[in-house]
Amino acid sequence: MATVYATDNVNSKETLVLGTSADFPPYEFHKTIDGQDHIVGFDIEIAKAIAEKMGAELVIEDMGFDSLLPALQSGRVDLVISGMTPDEKRRQSIDFSDYYYKASQVILVRSEDADKFQTMTDLEGETIGVQKGSIQEGIGQGIKNANLVSLEKMGDLVLQLQTERVNAVIVEDTVAKGYLNDKIVIAGATPEETDSAAAIGVAKGNTELLEVINATIAELKVDNGIEKMVEEASLLASGNQKDRNIFTIAYEFRHYYAKGIGYTLLLSALGVIFGFLIGLIITIIRMSAFRVLRWIGTAYVEVLRGTPMLVQLMIMHYGLALVFGLNLSPLQSGVITLSINSSAYLAEIFRAGIQGVDKGQMEAARSLGMKRSTALRHIILPQALKSVLPAIGNEFITIIKESSIISIIGMADIMYQANSIRNITYAGLSPYIIAAAIYFVLTFMLSKLLSLFERKLSASDKR
Repeated sequence: MATVYATDNVNSKETLVLGTSADFPPYEFHKTIDGQDHIVGFDIEIAKAIAEKMGAELVIEDMGFDSLLPALQSGRVDLVISGMTPDEKRRQSIDFSDYYYKASQVILVRSEDADKFQTMTDLEGETIGVQKGSIQEGIGQGIKNANLVSLEKMGDLVLQLQTERVNAVIVEDTVAKGYLNDKIVIAGATPEETDSAAAIGVAKGNTELLEVINATIAELKVDNGIEKMVEEASLLASGNQKDRNIFTIAYEFRHYYAKGIGYTLLLSALGVIFGFLIGLIITIIRMSAFRVLRWIGTAYVEVLRGTPMLVQLMIMHYGLALVFGLNLSPLQSGVITLSINSSAYLAEIFRAGIQGVDKGQMEAARSLGMKRSTALRHIILPQALKSVLPAIGNEFITIIKESSIISIIGMADIMYQANSIRNITYAGLSPYIIAAAIYFVLTFMLSKLLSLFERKLSASDKR
Protein backbone atom coordinates (compact mmCIF):
# COMPACT_ATOMS: atom_id res chain seq x y z
CA MET A 1 0.00 0.00 0.00
CA ALA A 2 1.44 3.37 -0.94
CA THR A 3 1.81 5.77 1.93
CA VAL A 4 0.50 9.32 1.62
CA TYR A 5 1.73 11.58 4.36
CA ALA A 6 -0.59 14.08 5.95
CA THR A 7 0.11 17.76 6.31
CA ASP A 8 0.69 19.49 9.64
CA ASN A 9 -2.64 21.30 9.76
CA VAL A 10 -5.43 19.02 10.96
CA ASN A 11 -8.12 20.98 9.14
CA SER A 12 -6.31 20.73 5.80
CA LYS A 13 -5.49 17.03 5.99
CA GLU A 14 -6.43 14.90 3.03
CA THR A 15 -5.14 11.70 4.64
CA LEU A 16 -4.82 10.35 8.16
CA VAL A 17 -2.02 7.79 8.42
CA LEU A 18 -2.64 5.12 11.07
CA GLY A 19 0.12 2.93 12.47
CA THR A 20 -0.98 -0.43 13.83
CA SER A 21 0.18 -4.02 14.36
CA ALA A 22 -2.61 -6.06 12.78
CA ASP A 23 -2.17 -9.33 14.63
CA PHE A 24 -4.18 -8.49 17.74
CA PRO A 25 -7.80 -9.62 17.27
CA PRO A 26 -10.31 -8.20 17.94
CA TYR A 27 -8.40 -4.88 18.19
CA GLU A 28 -6.91 -5.14 14.68
CA PHE A 29 -6.37 -8.14 12.43
CA HIS A 30 -6.40 -9.29 8.82
CA LYS A 31 -9.61 -10.63 7.33
CA THR A 32 -10.48 -11.83 3.83
CA ILE A 33 -13.62 -10.06 2.66
CA ASP A 34 -14.96 -10.59 -0.89
CA GLY A 35 -11.66 -12.23 -1.82
CA GLN A 36 -9.60 -9.22 -0.71
CA ASP A 37 -7.34 -8.78 2.33
CA HIS A 38 -8.59 -6.12 4.75
CA ILE A 39 -7.34 -4.93 8.13
CA VAL A 40 -10.34 -4.85 10.44
CA GLY A 41 -11.11 -4.66 14.17
CA PHE A 42 -12.63 -2.20 16.59
CA ASP A 43 -9.42 -0.12 16.68
CA ILE A 44 -9.78 0.30 12.93
CA GLU A 45 -13.42 1.36 13.33
CA ILE A 46 -12.34 4.00 15.86
CA ALA A 47 -9.68 5.23 13.42
CA LYS A 48 -12.30 5.44 10.66
CA ALA A 49 -14.53 7.53 12.94
CA ILE A 50 -11.64 9.92 13.65
CA ALA A 51 -10.84 10.23 9.94
CA GLU A 52 -14.50 10.84 9.14
CA LYS A 53 -14.69 13.58 11.77
CA MET A 54 -11.66 15.23 10.18
CA GLY A 55 -12.94 14.75 6.64
CA ALA A 56 -9.81 12.76 5.82
CA GLU A 57 -9.05 9.48 4.09
CA LEU A 58 -7.68 6.78 6.41
CA VAL A 59 -4.39 5.16 5.32
CA ILE A 60 -3.34 2.10 7.35
CA GLU A 61 0.31 1.16 7.88
CA ASP A 62 0.74 -2.37 9.28
CA MET A 63 4.03 -2.98 11.10
CA GLY A 64 5.54 -4.70 14.13
CA PHE A 65 4.29 -3.48 17.50
CA ASP A 66 7.81 -2.51 18.52
CA SER A 67 8.08 -0.26 15.44
CA LEU A 68 5.00 1.82 16.22
CA LEU A 69 6.66 4.43 18.46
CA PRO A 70 9.61 5.04 16.08
CA ALA A 71 7.14 5.39 13.21
CA LEU A 72 5.12 7.96 15.14
CA GLN A 73 8.17 9.90 16.34
CA SER A 74 9.65 10.01 12.84
CA GLY A 75 6.41 11.32 11.34
CA ARG A 76 5.75 8.25 9.22
CA VAL A 77 2.31 7.90 10.82
CA ASP A 78 -0.05 10.47 12.36
CA LEU A 79 -1.43 8.32 15.16
CA VAL A 80 -1.01 4.87 16.68
CA ILE A 81 -3.98 2.67 17.61
CA SER A 82 -2.97 -0.85 18.56
CA GLY A 83 -4.45 -1.70 21.94
CA MET A 84 -1.56 0.29 23.45
CA THR A 85 -1.55 0.95 27.19
CA PRO A 86 0.04 4.26 28.28
CA ASP A 87 2.81 4.02 30.83
CA GLU A 88 5.38 6.52 32.09
CA LYS A 89 8.06 5.39 29.66
CA ARG A 90 5.78 5.76 26.66
CA ARG A 91 4.44 9.09 27.86
CA GLN A 92 7.98 10.46 27.74
CA SER A 93 8.08 9.74 24.00
CA ILE A 94 4.54 10.44 22.77
CA ASP A 95 1.23 11.92 23.94
CA PHE A 96 -1.86 9.82 24.60
CA SER A 97 -5.57 10.37 24.23
CA ASP A 98 -8.23 9.58 26.78
CA TYR A 99 -8.77 5.88 27.42
CA TYR A 100 -11.17 4.23 25.00
CA TYR A 101 -11.22 0.63 26.28
CA LYS A 102 -10.27 -1.30 29.42
CA ALA A 103 -9.35 -4.97 29.56
CA SER A 104 -7.95 -7.47 32.04
CA GLN A 105 -4.79 -9.55 31.75
CA VAL A 106 -4.93 -13.34 31.61
CA ILE A 107 -2.47 -16.22 31.23
CA LEU A 108 -2.69 -18.50 28.21
CA VAL A 109 -1.36 -22.03 28.72
CA ARG A 110 -1.58 -25.41 27.04
CA SER A 111 -4.68 -27.34 28.05
CA GLU A 112 -2.66 -30.06 29.82
CA ASP A 113 -1.10 -27.36 32.06
CA ALA A 114 -4.39 -25.70 33.04
CA ASP A 115 -4.23 -27.04 36.60
CA LYS A 116 -0.52 -26.38 36.94
CA PHE A 117 -0.75 -22.57 36.96
CA GLN A 118 -3.41 -21.56 39.46
CA THR A 119 -1.56 -18.60 41.01
CA MET A 120 1.08 -16.16 39.83
CA THR A 121 3.53 -17.86 42.18
CA ASP A 122 3.26 -20.97 40.03
CA LEU A 123 4.75 -18.98 37.15
CA GLU A 124 7.98 -18.19 39.00
CA GLY A 125 11.00 -19.55 37.15
CA GLU A 126 8.91 -20.44 34.07
CA THR A 127 9.52 -19.44 30.46
CA ILE A 128 6.83 -16.90 29.61
CA GLY A 129 5.95 -15.26 26.30
CA VAL A 130 5.08 -11.56 26.09
CA GLN A 131 4.67 -9.04 23.31
CA LYS A 132 7.74 -6.85 22.95
CA GLY A 133 7.29 -3.31 24.22
CA SER A 134 3.88 -4.10 25.73
CA ILE A 135 2.40 -3.69 29.21
CA GLN A 136 2.47 -7.49 29.45
CA GLU A 137 6.25 -7.40 29.18
CA GLY A 138 6.34 -5.21 32.28
CA ILE A 139 4.08 -7.66 34.13
CA GLY A 140 6.34 -10.54 33.12
CA GLN A 141 9.42 -8.70 34.39
CA GLY A 142 7.78 -8.61 37.82
CA ILE A 143 7.52 -12.41 38.03
CA LYS A 144 10.37 -13.82 40.08
CA ASN A 145 13.06 -15.64 38.05
CA ALA A 146 10.82 -15.72 34.97
CA ASN A 147 12.56 -16.26 31.64
CA LEU A 148 10.82 -13.89 29.25
CA VAL A 149 10.54 -14.45 25.52
CA SER A 150 9.62 -11.09 23.97
CA LEU A 151 8.33 -11.16 20.39
CA GLU A 152 6.54 -8.58 18.24
CA LYS A 153 3.67 -10.69 16.92
CA MET A 154 0.98 -12.28 19.06
CA GLY A 155 0.71 -15.15 16.60
CA ASP A 156 4.39 -15.95 17.15
CA LEU A 157 3.82 -16.12 20.91
CA VAL A 158 0.92 -18.56 20.53
CA LEU A 159 3.08 -20.66 18.20
CA GLN A 160 5.82 -20.64 20.85
CA LEU A 161 3.26 -21.89 23.36
CA GLN A 162 1.97 -24.61 21.05
CA THR A 163 5.50 -25.88 20.35
CA GLU A 164 6.39 -25.89 24.08
CA ARG A 165 9.07 -23.20 23.77
CA VAL A 166 7.22 -21.14 26.37
CA ASN A 167 4.91 -22.46 29.08
CA ALA A 168 2.62 -19.45 29.34
CA VAL A 169 1.72 -16.24 27.50
CA ILE A 170 0.48 -13.05 29.17
CA VAL A 171 -2.23 -11.37 27.09
CA GLU A 172 -5.38 -9.31 27.38
CA ASP A 173 -8.57 -11.28 27.92
CA THR A 174 -10.22 -9.69 24.88
CA VAL A 175 -7.37 -10.85 22.64
CA ALA A 176 -7.06 -14.25 24.33
CA LYS A 177 -10.57 -15.24 23.22
CA GLY A 178 -9.46 -15.35 19.61
CA TYR A 179 -6.81 -17.99 20.33
CA LEU A 180 -8.76 -20.34 22.60
CA ASN A 181 -9.32 -23.89 21.38
CA ASP A 182 -9.02 -27.44 22.68
CA LYS A 183 -5.24 -27.01 23.02
CA ILE A 184 -4.96 -23.43 24.34
CA VAL A 185 -6.86 -22.35 27.47
CA ILE A 186 -6.84 -19.61 30.11
CA ALA A 187 -5.11 -20.53 33.37
CA GLY A 188 -6.42 -19.76 36.83
CA ALA A 189 -3.48 -17.46 37.57
CA THR A 190 -4.37 -13.76 37.29
CA PRO A 191 -1.79 -10.95 37.19
CA GLU A 192 -2.10 -8.43 40.02
CA GLU A 193 -2.01 -5.59 37.48
CA THR A 194 -5.12 -7.06 35.99
CA ASP A 195 -6.67 -3.96 34.40
CA SER A 196 -5.13 -2.17 31.43
CA ALA A 197 -6.61 0.73 29.53
CA ALA A 198 -5.95 1.34 25.85
CA ALA A 199 -5.38 4.82 24.43
CA ILE A 200 -4.40 6.40 21.13
CA GLY A 201 -0.88 7.73 20.66
CA VAL A 202 0.07 10.91 18.80
CA ALA A 203 3.33 12.80 18.38
CA LYS A 204 4.44 15.07 21.22
CA GLY A 205 2.80 18.47 21.07
CA ASN A 206 0.17 17.56 18.47
CA THR A 207 -2.64 18.97 20.62
CA GLU A 208 -4.88 19.81 17.67
CA LEU A 209 -5.12 16.19 16.55
CA LEU A 210 -5.41 15.03 20.16
CA GLU A 211 -8.48 17.23 20.69
CA VAL A 212 -10.19 15.72 17.64
CA ILE A 213 -9.38 12.20 18.87
CA ASN A 214 -10.69 12.84 22.39
CA ALA A 215 -13.89 14.37 21.01
CA THR A 216 -14.40 11.30 18.78
CA ILE A 217 -13.83 8.91 21.68
CA ALA A 218 -16.35 10.79 23.82
CA GLU A 219 -18.94 10.56 21.05
CA LEU A 220 -18.30 6.85 20.50
CA LYS A 221 -18.74 6.07 24.19
CA VAL A 222 -22.31 7.34 24.09
CA ASP A 223 -24.77 4.42 24.19
CA ASN A 224 -21.84 1.98 24.57
CA GLY A 225 -20.75 2.54 20.98
CA ILE A 226 -17.23 1.19 21.52
CA GLU A 227 -18.50 -1.92 23.35
CA LYS A 228 -20.71 -2.65 20.34
CA MET A 229 -17.65 -2.31 18.09
CA VAL A 230 -15.80 -4.80 20.31
CA GLU A 231 -18.64 -7.32 20.05
CA GLU A 232 -18.82 -7.01 16.26
CA ALA A 233 -15.03 -7.33 15.89
CA SER A 234 -14.99 -10.37 18.19
CA LEU A 235 -17.62 -12.10 16.05
CA LEU A 236 -15.65 -11.23 12.93
CA ALA A 237 -12.46 -12.62 14.45
CA SER A 238 -14.14 -15.86 15.55
CA GLY A 239 -14.99 -16.54 11.92
CA ASN A 240 -11.28 -16.84 11.12
CA GLN A 241 -10.99 -20.19 12.90
CA LYS A 242 -11.71 -22.90 10.34
CA ASP A 243 -10.25 -26.31 9.72
CA ARG A 244 -7.72 -25.79 6.95
CA ASN A 245 -4.78 -27.89 5.80
CA ILE A 246 -1.72 -26.67 3.96
CA PHE A 247 -3.26 -27.32 0.53
CA THR A 248 -6.50 -25.48 1.22
CA ILE A 249 -4.50 -22.55 2.65
CA ALA A 250 -2.29 -22.44 -0.46
CA TYR A 251 -5.33 -22.41 -2.75
CA GLU A 252 -7.59 -20.14 -0.70
CA PHE A 253 -4.89 -17.50 -0.25
CA ARG A 254 -3.15 -17.90 -3.62
CA HIS A 255 -3.83 -14.23 -4.41
CA TYR A 256 -1.95 -13.19 -1.26
CA TYR A 257 1.10 -15.21 -2.24
CA ALA A 258 0.91 -13.99 -5.86
CA LYS A 259 1.01 -10.39 -4.64
CA GLY A 260 3.91 -11.24 -2.31
CA ILE A 261 5.88 -12.85 -5.15
CA GLY A 262 5.44 -9.71 -7.23
CA TYR A 263 6.82 -7.44 -4.53
CA THR A 264 9.65 -9.86 -3.68
CA LEU A 265 10.76 -10.06 -7.31
CA LEU A 266 10.55 -6.28 -7.64
CA LEU A 267 12.62 -5.75 -4.49
CA SER A 268 15.19 -8.34 -5.53
CA ALA A 269 15.48 -7.14 -9.13
CA LEU A 270 16.02 -3.51 -8.13
CA GLY A 271 18.36 -4.55 -5.32
CA VAL A 272 20.40 -6.66 -7.76
CA ILE A 273 20.63 -3.96 -10.44
CA PHE A 274 21.60 -1.10 -8.13
CA GLY A 275 23.78 -3.36 -5.97
CA PHE A 276 25.68 -4.48 -9.06
CA LEU A 277 26.27 -0.92 -10.27
CA ILE A 278 27.22 0.46 -6.85
CA GLY A 279 29.47 -2.53 -6.15
CA LEU A 280 31.31 -2.01 -9.44
CA ILE A 281 31.85 1.68 -8.63
CA ILE A 282 33.12 0.86 -5.14
CA THR A 283 35.53 -1.71 -6.60
CA ILE A 284 37.02 0.89 -8.93
CA ILE A 285 37.29 3.35 -6.03
CA ARG A 286 39.05 0.74 -3.87
CA MET A 287 41.57 0.08 -6.62
CA SER A 288 42.19 3.78 -7.29
CA ALA A 289 45.69 5.21 -7.28
CA PHE A 290 44.58 7.80 -4.72
CA ARG A 291 44.88 6.74 -1.09
CA VAL A 292 41.91 8.83 0.08
CA LEU A 293 39.58 7.14 -2.42
CA ARG A 294 40.89 3.72 -1.45
CA TRP A 295 40.23 4.52 2.22
CA ILE A 296 36.66 5.68 1.46
CA GLY A 297 35.95 2.53 -0.54
CA THR A 298 37.38 0.28 2.18
CA ALA A 299 35.41 2.06 4.91
CA TYR A 300 32.19 1.67 2.88
CA VAL A 301 32.69 -2.08 2.50
CA GLU A 302 33.76 -2.73 6.10
CA VAL A 303 30.92 -0.73 7.67
CA LEU A 304 28.20 -2.38 5.57
CA ARG A 305 29.62 -5.87 5.97
CA GLY A 306 30.15 -5.36 9.69
CA THR A 307 26.61 -4.22 10.59
CA PRO A 308 23.36 -6.23 10.44
CA MET A 309 21.00 -5.55 7.56
CA LEU A 310 18.18 -5.06 10.07
CA VAL A 311 20.05 -2.13 11.63
CA GLN A 312 20.70 -0.66 8.19
CA LEU A 313 16.99 -0.98 7.39
CA MET A 314 15.95 0.75 10.62
CA ILE A 315 18.37 3.62 9.98
CA MET A 316 17.15 3.98 6.41
CA HIS A 317 13.43 3.81 7.22
CA TYR A 318 13.25 5.58 10.59
CA GLY A 319 16.63 7.20 11.17
CA LEU A 320 16.56 9.37 8.06
CA ALA A 321 13.05 10.52 8.93
CA LEU A 322 14.01 11.40 12.51
CA VAL A 323 17.25 13.22 11.65
CA PHE A 324 16.60 14.70 8.20
CA GLY A 325 12.81 14.52 7.86
CA LEU A 326 13.23 12.21 4.84
CA ASN A 327 10.25 9.84 4.78
CA LEU A 328 10.94 6.97 2.41
CA SER A 329 8.26 4.45 1.50
CA PRO A 330 8.78 0.80 2.53
CA LEU A 331 9.67 -0.03 -1.07
CA GLN A 332 12.23 2.77 -1.30
CA SER A 333 13.79 1.89 2.07
CA GLY A 334 13.89 -1.79 1.12
CA VAL A 335 15.49 -1.23 -2.28
CA ILE A 336 18.13 1.14 -0.90
CA THR A 337 18.98 -1.18 1.99
CA LEU A 338 19.25 -4.27 -0.22
CA SER A 339 21.28 -2.35 -2.80
CA ILE A 340 23.90 -0.90 -0.46
CA ASN A 341 24.16 -4.09 1.58
CA SER A 342 24.69 -6.33 -1.45
CA SER A 343 27.00 -3.78 -3.10
CA ALA A 344 29.53 -4.20 -0.28
CA TYR A 345 29.74 -7.96 -0.88
CA LEU A 346 29.69 -7.61 -4.66
CA ALA A 347 32.51 -5.05 -4.46
CA GLU A 348 34.74 -7.64 -2.80
CA ILE A 349 33.73 -10.26 -5.37
CA PHE A 350 34.55 -7.88 -8.25
CA ARG A 351 37.87 -6.92 -6.64
CA ALA A 352 38.85 -10.56 -6.31
CA GLY A 353 37.92 -11.17 -9.95
CA ILE A 354 39.92 -8.19 -11.21
CA GLN A 355 42.96 -9.12 -9.16
CA GLY A 356 42.68 -12.65 -10.57
CA VAL A 357 43.24 -11.40 -14.12
CA ASP A 358 46.87 -11.64 -15.16
CA LYS A 359 48.64 -8.28 -14.77
CA GLY A 360 50.15 -8.77 -18.20
CA GLN A 361 46.72 -8.13 -19.71
CA MET A 362 46.74 -4.53 -18.50
CA GLU A 363 50.37 -4.04 -19.44
CA ALA A 364 49.72 -5.34 -22.94
CA ALA A 365 46.70 -3.08 -23.38
CA ARG A 366 48.61 -0.04 -22.18
CA SER A 367 51.52 -0.86 -24.50
CA LEU A 368 49.04 -0.76 -27.40
CA GLY A 369 48.10 2.81 -26.45
CA MET A 370 44.91 2.12 -24.51
CA LYS A 371 44.01 4.33 -21.59
CA ARG A 372 43.80 2.59 -18.23
CA SER A 373 40.03 3.16 -18.03
CA THR A 374 39.52 1.81 -21.55
CA ALA A 375 41.60 -1.28 -20.84
CA LEU A 376 39.74 -1.86 -17.62
CA ARG A 377 36.35 -1.61 -19.35
CA HIS A 378 37.13 -3.68 -22.46
CA ILE A 379 39.84 -6.09 -21.34
CA ILE A 380 39.93 -6.62 -17.57
CA LEU A 381 36.28 -6.38 -16.44
CA PRO A 382 34.85 -8.86 -19.00
CA GLN A 383 37.36 -11.50 -17.91
CA ALA A 384 36.89 -10.71 -14.22
CA LEU A 385 33.08 -10.90 -14.41
CA LYS A 386 33.24 -14.27 -16.17
CA SER A 387 35.46 -15.74 -13.46
CA VAL A 388 33.30 -14.50 -10.56
CA LEU A 389 29.91 -15.18 -12.15
CA PRO A 390 29.13 -18.14 -9.82
CA ALA A 391 29.82 -15.97 -6.75
CA ILE A 392 27.67 -13.16 -8.18
CA GLY A 393 24.88 -15.66 -8.80
CA ASN A 394 25.04 -16.81 -5.18
CA GLU A 395 24.77 -13.19 -4.02
CA PHE A 396 21.70 -12.65 -6.20
CA ILE A 397 20.04 -15.72 -4.68
CA THR A 398 20.91 -14.42 -1.23
CA ILE A 399 19.22 -11.10 -2.04
CA ILE A 400 15.95 -12.89 -2.86
CA LYS A 401 15.97 -14.63 0.51
CA GLU A 402 17.17 -11.64 2.52
CA SER A 403 14.47 -9.44 1.02
CA SER A 404 12.10 -11.13 3.50
CA ILE A 405 13.47 -8.87 6.24
CA ILE A 406 11.79 -5.87 4.57
CA SER A 407 8.40 -7.24 5.68
CA ILE A 408 8.93 -5.82 9.18
CA ILE A 409 8.42 -2.25 7.90
CA GLY A 410 5.20 -3.14 6.10
CA MET A 411 6.46 -4.21 2.67
CA ALA A 412 3.89 -6.69 1.32
CA ASP A 413 6.38 -9.33 0.16
CA ILE A 414 6.07 -13.10 0.54
CA MET A 415 6.86 -13.11 4.27
CA TYR A 416 4.46 -10.25 4.98
CA GLN A 417 1.70 -12.16 3.19
CA ALA A 418 2.57 -15.35 5.09
CA ASN A 419 2.23 -13.45 8.38
CA SER A 420 -1.09 -12.01 7.25
CA ILE A 421 -2.41 -15.46 6.32
CA ARG A 422 -1.28 -16.88 9.66
CA ASN A 423 -3.15 -14.10 11.46
CA ILE A 424 -6.25 -14.80 9.40
CA THR A 425 -6.23 -18.58 9.75
CA TYR A 426 -4.52 -18.99 13.16
CA ALA A 427 -2.41 -21.65 11.41
CA GLY A 428 1.01 -21.51 13.00
CA LEU A 429 3.18 -23.34 10.48
CA SER A 430 1.45 -23.97 7.15
CA PRO A 431 1.70 -20.38 5.77
CA TYR A 432 5.46 -20.42 6.40
CA ILE A 433 5.95 -23.81 4.75
CA ILE A 434 4.19 -22.48 1.66
CA ALA A 435 6.37 -19.34 1.76
CA ALA A 436 9.49 -21.50 2.07
CA ALA A 437 8.39 -23.56 -0.94
CA ILE A 438 7.89 -20.38 -2.98
CA TYR A 439 11.35 -19.06 -2.03
CA PHE A 440 12.86 -22.42 -2.98
CA VAL A 441 11.19 -22.41 -6.40
CA LEU A 442 12.34 -18.84 -7.08
CA THR A 443 15.95 -19.47 -6.05
CA PHE A 444 16.06 -22.86 -7.82
CA MET A 445 14.85 -21.31 -11.08
CA LEU A 446 17.37 -18.48 -10.79
CA SER A 447 20.15 -20.98 -10.07
CA LYS A 448 19.29 -22.95 -13.21
CA LEU A 449 19.17 -19.78 -15.33
CA LEU A 450 22.58 -18.74 -14.05
CA SER A 451 23.99 -22.19 -14.78
CA LEU A 452 22.67 -21.92 -18.35
CA PHE A 453 24.26 -18.49 -18.71
CA GLU A 454 27.58 -19.81 -17.40
CA ARG A 455 27.55 -22.65 -19.94
CA LYS A 456 26.96 -20.19 -22.76
CA LEU A 457 29.86 -18.07 -21.62
CA SER A 458 32.17 -21.05 -21.20
CA ALA A 459 31.35 -22.20 -24.75
CA SER A 460 33.38 -19.28 -26.07
CA ASP A 461 36.45 -20.60 -24.22
CA LYS A 462 36.47 -23.89 -26.18
CA ARG A 463 38.95 -24.20 -29.03
